[in-house]
Amino acid sequence: MVGRVRRLLGAVVTGLAAMVVLTAGTGTAAQAGRAAPKPPPAGVDITGDGLTEPLRLRADSQPAHVLAVIDQVNWFGRTGSRTGPKAADLGPKYTVVVLAGNAPKQTYDLYPLAKGGPRVYRPAKQPDRRKTNAGWFLGRLSMSETLRTAGVPLERQFDTVSGGVGGGERVIPEEALNPAEDIGEAFGELQRLLLLNAAVMLVITSGLAGIALLVRRRTR
Repeated sequence: MVGRVRRLLGAVVTGLAAMVVLTAGTGTAAQAGRAAPKPPPAGVDITGDGLTEPLRLRADSQPAHVLAVIDQVNWFGRTGSRTGPKAADLGPKYTVVVLAGNAPKQTYDLYPLAKGGPRVYRPAKQPDRRKTNAGWFLGRLSMSETLRTAGVPLERQFDTVSGGVGGGERVIPEEALNPAEDIGEAFGELQRLLLLNAAVMLVITSGLAGIALLVRRRTR
């Protein structure tokens, strides 16, 4: 069962890499009836602060980690910001190289602990020589934990929310995580609203009664 799940994850990661890499050029058309060649397995190499040697992850042995790391860089637009944070605010840098088989295709610089939120820099010069624009992008909130679980020596971030884009600070206020307090406040607001409505109805009823009494006296 474990082997079947691993093979399934490997197939998913390989398919994702085929979409992300966007290799240049196309091969000659396959002959009729011949199956298309199987794409090479995906992989990522990670280098950076605290790593004495490259961290090599491959889809056939670590499909979940490869998929998670690729997910950090596979959603950027064609253009990013021309300027990024100050160098002093970037924190540790980790370079991620996406591979198809043993061939490097794309490279990105990840800054999971940047001040104001994770950042990614995409260089204009890519290993596969495809044309792209250099740019800075906001990273996913889960960047630090994704790299840590993959083997990068980073401290665990307890207060980040998985997924999404932005910084590493909690995006939901602490008081918003207390449902009992929210329910109590909701009932209090409802009670005040009901009392206000009752007071308004009492004033309106008293006014109508007074008007009716005045009209009755004048018509006698």
